[in-house]
This record gives sequence, structure tokens and C-alpha cells, in this order.
Amino acid sequence: MEARKILLNEDEMPRQWYNILADIKMNPPLGPDGKPVTPDALAPVFPMNLIEQEVSSERWIDIPEEVLGILKIWRPSPLVRAFSLEKALGTPAKIYFKNESVSPPGSHKPNTAVPQAYYNKEFGIKRMTTETGAGQWGSALSFACSQFGLECKIFMVRVSFDQKPYRKSMMSTWGGQCVASPSMETKAGRDALAKDPNTPGSLGIAISEAIEAAVTDPSGKTRYSLGSVLNHVMLHQTIIGLEAQKQLAKVGDYPDVVIGCAGGGSNFAGLAFPFVLDKINGKAIEIYPVEPAACPTLTKAPFVYDHGDTARYTPLLPMHSLGHAFVPPPFHAGGLRYHGMAPTVSQLVVEGLIKPKAVTQLDAYAAGILLARTEGIIPAPETTHALACVVEEAKKAKEEGKAKVILFNWSGHGLLDLMAYDKYFAGELSNFVLEDKEIEAAEKVFENFPKPAIMKSR
Repeated sequence: MEARKILLNEDEMPRQWYNILADIKMNPPLGPDGKPVTPDALAPVFPMNLIEQEVSSERWIDIPEEVLGILKIWRPSPLVRAFSLEKALGTPAKIYFKNESVSPPGSHKPNTAVPQAYYNKEFGIKRMTTETGAGQWGSALSFACSQFGLECKIFMVRVSFDQKPYRKSMMSTWGGQCVASPSMETKAGRDALAKDPNTPGSLGIAISEAIEAAVTDPSGKTRYSLGSVLNHVMLHQTIIGLEAQKQLAKVGDYPDVVIGCAGGGSNFAGLAFPFVLDKINGKAIEIYPVEPAACPTLTKAPFVYDHGDTARYTPLLPMHSLGHAFVPPPFHAGGLRYHGMAPTVSQLVVEGLIKPKAVTQLDAYAAGILLARTEGIIPAPETTHALACVVEEAKKAKEEGKAKVILFNWSGHGLLDLMAYDKYFAGELSNFVLEDKEIEAAEKVFENFPKPAIMKSR
């Protein structure tokens, strides 16, 4: 009988992260003067040891022993063969998923939260601030800070704060302080509320609040932490794909298709980037980041320089963006409600190394329920977007009669997202599809910004 779970021992865990900046060319982030940002300019926001990782071009970066020790609480994560799903779809494809829902907070997010907390602690930082959409990142950073004795404050997008109350409970259990964003605690929050007192909030606003809270601390002992988008975050997540490569090698398989949902890019990059390196080196493989049709950053937005937050505290980043003032509709995949995309992921789209796809909310939930009723795990709303693409690819393999290998990232469980499932079963969820006129209106905020070069690495 073939194994359902492919496991690694703790001593088989990767001991280095893969840094994709060694293999692609990137436009630099820009400051207000239009010139490339220097590491010193980021020092009030991030500790210098993480800034060094952010700008590093070393291909392999060692994982500290203290970080590995905490990652071993749940890593290596299982690689699972989805036999029941394959049978339900009648597909000749083999379907594998990397189960990142086994972490204490239930998602992939601690893969970067733990090293970020470690590096802040090493730098002498006492408090960390951050934003969170669905609450997975806020939960992960609260967990990580508790491991290193750091204080943690989280600004949670208001619509998710209301939809997912038990995420706040998780953060509180680990000692995190969670407030709804926009809040009255920051100028960025007060400005957003003055503009629209009933705003559902956005990740862009929450990022502005978290950065402001960090840089205005008079003690200088607070730093900001981001759960996606930046290079060092993508770096830390590559442990997912590096483990998956070892696990697939154990059963003699290699993927024809790699899939992950994409909001800011972290879980997708974590699985995909090691395989992107293989593709750069000649492997024939299709790689799909999947986003919501309601927030179609990669599939419809232009590649531009834009701010990563609404209040424009961040440098200008080269990325696909719907505009830093964009507030997405209140669909339930809160972790995918971001106006921009990781510059590294955006660059890979520009180069044609990956191909983005978009799915609607109802199609995503239908796929999530199919997976729950076959494989048994209730997926997070974010993960269901990847699952919709998996189902599509499995059906395509059946039509073509090809025994493909499909690999996707199960980025988190949906046990704290059951309100959304209740609404789906009650017929209360609808599809949000962003119209072209809405995209054009949102894009006006960066019309006068510099334009990134279209760079090719090959």
C-alpha cells in the first residue's frame, strides 16, 4: 500500500533557507526622493539583522539553531497524498499537499514569525507591532513572541476582527494585544475613520497603524514585523518547498504543477520558490499563484511602483498593485485582501516563470467543501482558492488522460472560519468580482510615481 503521509525526521529538516534574490534581478525600493532606499533608512522599522537578510543576495542562508529548535514543535510538516480527492475527481493525477495547518496557530505563518521574533530579540528589541488580515499572522507572531518573551501588539483589519472573534482569543492566549483597525490609537487610523467611519478596514491601513506605533515609541525598543511581501519573509517560508522536495524524492515523484494561494505572497513563495529555482535551471513545471477575483492584484493590476500601506509610510515597492488607497470588498478570505503583492512574486510574473490565476469566492468554497468531505481537513478560506485551482488542474488531467503530479500548499485550517462556512451553506455568500472601472479608479494614486524597469534575469 502506498503511503498517505510522507514524513521527514527532525534531523532531515532543511538547515538553510533559499534566497531567490540570488537568481533574479529586481528593481530597488525607492524613498520619497525617488532614490533607492538604503539599509539605514529602514532601521527605525526593522532590526538591522533582518534588514541584512532583506537585501542579501546570498543563495543559501543558515537557519539559527534556536530557530530550528522552536520550528521542531511542528516541523517537518507532513506531505500528504490526497487519495480520496483523486478518487472523487476520477483523475489520473497524483495530488499532494504540504500540510502547514499543523503548526500551533494552524497556518504557515509561524515559519517566519519565529525567526523574526528571534532576530528582534537578538537585536535587543522588547516589543513588536504588526497587522493581520484573517488573524493567522497576528496569531503566529503572538505565538512567536511568547517563545522569546517579547510584547506583541496587533492591528487586525476590522471586518476580520468582527468575523473571526476567536482569532483575537488566540492572540490574547499567547499574550498578544489585538485591536480593530482602523483604530483611534494612531494618526493613520484616525484619518481613515474620519474619511469613512464605517470602513471595513484594509491591510494597507493596518500596516500604516502598526508601522506608526513602532516608529513613534520613544524608547526605541519597538520594531515592526510584516507577515508577507518582503524578501526576508519569503526567505523564511522556503522551508516549506525545501521539505517538499525531500519528501517527493522519497517516493520518486516530482511535480508537474505547483499551486498556492496568493495574497501578499508568503505561503505561495514558501512552497514555490525552491521549484522556481528548478525551473530556472531547466525543469519543465507550471507554477500558479491563485488570488481572489475580488482582489485581482496579479491577474489585472499593473506592475508599478507603489506604497505597501495606505498612509504611505513604506518605501515605493516594485510590485503589481491595485493602489495603496484600495479597500477591497469584505469577502471572507481576509489574508488575501491586500492591494499589492510581494515584489519577488511580481517579478516572477513579469518574467513569465509563474502564471497567476483568479477564482471567485463561491468556487473557492465549493472546492474547500469537496476537500473537507474527502480528505477530512476543513481548509481556511485562503487555502480554498488554491484548492479551486487544484480541482481545475485535476479535471484537466482527466480530460487529457495525463498522469500529472500536482502539488499544493495547504496554508491553514478553517476551524476558526466556520462563520463563513455557515454563511455559504445558508446561501448568504456572493461573488465579488472587481470591475475594470474600479481598478482604473484605484490605480490613479500612483500615476505620478516612478515606473519600474521591466527586468529579465535570463
